[in-house]
Amino acid sequence: MSTQLSTLVLSQTGNGSSLGGVADWAVGLMETIGAPGAGLAIALENLFPPLPSELILPLAGFTASRGNFTLIEALFWTTAGSVVGAYILFMLGVWLGRDRMRAIVSKVPLVDIEDVDNVEAWFNRHGYKAVFFGRMVPIFRSLVSIPAGVERMPVWRFLGLTLAGSLIWNTIFVLAGFYLGENWHLVEQYADFFQKIVIGAVVLFVAFFVVSKVRKIRRKRQAS
Repeated sequence: MSTQLSTLVLSQTGNGSSLGGVADWAVGLMETIGAPGAGLAIALENLFPPLPSELILPLAGFTASRGNFTLIEALFWTTAGSVVGAYILFMLGVWLGRDRMRAIVSKVPLVDIEDVDNVEAWFNRHGYKAVFFGRMVPIFRSLVSIPAGVERMPVWRFLGLTLAGSLIWNTIFVLAGFYLGENWHLVEQYADFFQKIVIGAVVLFVAFFVVSKVRKIRRKRQAS
């Protein structure tokens, strides 16, 4: 059944594509160690955002539908993987701390310590919501763990919010893959569209930030 599953997945995603490569790698993990393999893949997705959970989660659901493990196991292990990956990044933020983070940011072009203070103030006001809803936003779900650690959010609250948000996100995609069966890969196409919207919004925000900073610097030079 293992070889048959790998062949089927590759035929659906394209043998030579990067999507097919990630799918083949994820299937290999799930075939080798079962449902914990799906959890490991999701934990790594948190640490390396280019790995798409929008592909791995439906694939875990599809693998469960083939009888390799149960649906409950797929949901448990993928959510556990999300929490473990997020916790590692949270501890990275704790290790960095406020002073190290400020020292690093002070060396970044176009970024002032004032900007760090503004982000810190925003996170103090909205950090709980950011951690919870951030679990459902591609790329951001990985990054949000670091400022949570830097700001020393209570660890059990961080883990609780991460667990709740991840469980919602993972359940949607795992169930979609489970019930779509061999059409599981269609989920990734819609998720990819959503991710492109998010990335586009981030790019526009960064562009706006850079332009506003350049203008601010020019005004300061003219005033002096």
